[in-house]
Amino acid sequence: MSSGTSSGSSLGTRSSRSEDDLDLQAQMERRRKRRKESNRESARRSRLRKQQHLDELTSKVKQLKDLNKQLSMALSITSQNLVAVQAQNSVLQTQKMELDSRLGALTEILCYMNTITSTSASASTNPAMVNNITSSNSYDLLGASCTWNQQPIDLYQCF
Repeated sequence: MSSGTSSGSSLGTRSSRSEDDLDLQAQMERRRKRRKESNRESARRSRLRKQQHLDELTSKVKQLKDLNKQLSMALSITSQNLVAVQAQNSVLQTQKMELDSRLGALTEILCYMNTITSTSASASTNPAMVNNITSSNSYDLLGASCTWNQQPIDLYQCF
């Protein structure tokens, strides 16, 4: 009988080990399924983050392209304005040179007129110089007759 009891207890131990093994396997299977599910969820979140980042970058690219377009238009307008201002500046410099030339010529004329009026004034006070001046009428550079004032012209009062 002792052999029967020992074989019975050994069957109980085997079945208990089998149950423990089955429980352990079931527990490992549940853990594996949870890990798989957790990994799937993690991968899903990762894909969502990646998509969100891609969307943000796409939006940033669009913003930068729009800004680039605006800046290009502003640069184009500024370049056109620069060309116009340079052309206007060139015209103004040419006009300035012309006016400087005229001013120089007028200054020479005024100096000449001052010399004549000074000589004329000296002649009227000095009878020895009367022979050098034939009349109080003078002629301008174009040959037109004009009468000069006896007062010298002050160039600084003209400006």
